[in-house]
Amino acid sequence: MLPATHSRSAARWIGALGAVLTVLLAALAIVPNRAAAATVDTNAWYVLVNRHSGKALDLYNFATTDGAPIVQWARNDGNQQQWQFVDSGGGYYRLKSRHSGKVLDIFEHSTAGGANVVQWADANGFNQQFRLADSAGGYVRLINRNSNLALEVWEWSTADGGRVSQFDDLGGNNQQWQLVPVTAAPGTGCGSGSFNAEVTVSGSTWTARNGSSTVYTGTSMLSAMQGAVNSLSSGRTSKQRVVVRGSGSVSAASRLSLPSYTVLDVCGTINVTGSGSGDMAPVYSRGTTDVEIQNLTLTGTPVYGIFMRNVNNLTLGRIDMRVSSGLGVRIDNHGGDRAVKVRNIRIDTVYAQGTSSHGVETYGVDGITIGTVTARNVGESGLLFNDTINATVGTVDAQNAGTGTGYAAFRMANRNGRVGSSYPTNIRVGTVIASGGGRGIFCVSESGGAVIDRVTINNTGNNSILIENCYNVTIAGVSGTVTGGGEVRVAARTEFPISSGITFQNLTVTNTNITQNPCGGANNVVRNVTRVNSTLSWC
Repeated sequence: MLPATHSRSAARWIGALGAVLTVLLAALAIVPNRAAAATVDTNAWYVLVNRHSGKALDLYNFATTDGAPIVQWARNDGNQQQWQFVDSGGGYYRLKSRHSGKVLDIFEHSTAGGANVVQWADANGFNQQFRLADSAGGYVRLINRNSNLALEVWEWSTADGGRVSQFDDLGGNNQQWQLVPVTAAPGTGCGSGSFNAEVTVSGSTWTARNGSSTVYTGTSMLSAMQGAVNSLSSGRTSKQRVVVRGSGSVSAASRLSLPSYTVLDVCGTINVTGSGSGDMAPVYSRGTTDVEIQNLTLTGTPVYGIFMRNVNNLTLGRIDMRVSSGLGVRIDNHGGDRAVKVRNIRIDTVYAQGTSSHGVETYGVDGITIGTVTARNVGESGLLFNDTINATVGTVDAQNAGTGTGYAAFRMANRNGRVGSSYPTNIRVGTVIASGGGRGIFCVSESGGAVIDRVTINNTGNNSILIENCYNVTIAGVSGTVTGGGEVRVAARTEFPISSGITFQNLTVTNTNITQNPCGGANNVVRNVTRVNSTLSWC
């Protein structure tokens, strides 16, 4: 349970103030606005952003257990920040976590202000039910059915990890939440809403339509998808959407090419067959802007699953790749002026399994937000950043990434995080989870400017953490564990300046060692580290 560090005296003062306000409102026959807010989409997932702090309702430390605390955290749209409204009837809803499948719960049916808000298995109890009440500006308050108290950020905290509780419905900004829908997962809202062109399959026949016009009919899934894309308005300056309904196969030696201002939503599975080379991918775009892939499920043998070169304003929603070759997602600025980075990239969730290369790789990006990258048995890194700046990542969760190699669950390389000639903190990662495989975290070749808040690294075959010629890197800004596997190490190659500004903190290191070699470099620090069967060799 997250410690309750808030001031009890402040809580009592707030409670007294609430009681006074309640009396005054009753005397004036004024009742806070309790009308039901606009209905929610029970098929959608929402991030709930607090009006006071700007942070998101978050399941602390990615827990899956009953009783795990609910906090606020910087918004990253990871699954631990996504909630679905499950209808309980009578205008009440349960809020189900996308990460754990459990629901928001007022602990032990408490009716007291300041009670713990946790997650619990869905029993549809009144303490798990909330109604929505409108506040100004499109915000809502969440009122618990059992206590009739409002969900709030306790004591007006603005900190990551700030406690979420309940209190009298006073309508304060710390009790107001913005419901931000995120892209639905395949099978959950995929294909819903308006579209401009549609692809369907009946038996072995694929048909593409734009309005009442049939633009393709035949046996090729790829030709049907490309026909639908090509039927969109030429020279458009706003997005138009293609929905694909059905599953089929495409050749690894072919690609679906997306122009600017195109949205693709694939409600089915694309199976990639055969072999290919070069930059072939079933979903491809180059030199474009405002491209969005809402849902995509891939199997088979792609060269790349998604290939995006010099694409600005790119959004990837729910990407699921369970393949046996290739690289999952590649986003880069190659083939042109390499000094000009691509900008404004957002990825909600990528699940990559079985790639022979990386799960997700970027090169030459300025401004990227990633919710979750889940990598299983990929040949190289789960997530690899090259020459990328201004990045925010919620979670990298990798099992057996880069087994037998020097790659890592999370890797930064090729001056990643370097802005001009310096390394201000601009790479922020919430959590790295690594089990087995090559390395857990690897920073190399003049990269840095990074903070990783939480780490859980177990039994990697190579270094658990390797920092080699990197600058201004903090590992475990909040907490972390490293167990078994290779050592935690700061190293250097002779061709680059020695590592500096490296901090290992708030770690428990068990059955492996912490080493700095060679010596040199300024401000390399180990602090608040607990070692169990672990040696420290530090300069």
